[in-house]
Amino acid sequence: MKPERQTLHYDGRVIRVTGDEVLLPNGHRTTLEVVHHPGGAAAVALDAQQRVCLLRQFRYVADGWLWELPAGKLEPAEPPLVTAQRELVEEAGVSALEWRSLGVVLSSPGVFSERLHLYLATGIQAARAAHERAEVIEVHWMPFATACTWALDGTINDAKTALGLLRAQAVLS
Repeated sequence: MKPERQTLHYDGRVIRVTGDEVLLPNGHRTTLEVVHHPGGAAAVALDAQQRVCLLRQFRYVADGWLWELPAGKLEPAEPPLVTAQRELVEEAGVSALEWRSLGVVLSSPGVFSERLHLYLATGIQAARAAHERAEVIEVHWMPFATACTWALDGTINDAKTALGLLRAQAVLS
């Protein structure tokens, strides 16, 4: 759906915020605030011992530490799979031989345009990590079953991580 009119409110390094005048399917015209994001990709990296890679990452906006899958922002013209592969190496210090799509998740579709592409990565091999200075990350490998329990009991409250783990569990069972 394209807006009838769009007003730019903010244009930053990662996001752009607009007011979009739209005609809804019910015939109602309204102005919606939209946060435009290039999208991202995340990897459920599972090793031969059935351990999954989770990052314990400090997130200022969340006011503390979160458990997350290795993930990152799509670069211009970069396919989502390439993003997932790059981020797995940069953040977790591993690569994977096999990749399987786990679909797309919308983080908050009432406001954000962000689409997150989820992948299952297996055939894990060591690689050289390259954390960015603005990232505060601890890399952990834990039993996949434990991580899935955490996704269900609220220990993991990052949506892409919880959903990625549960989709991977469904594919593998």
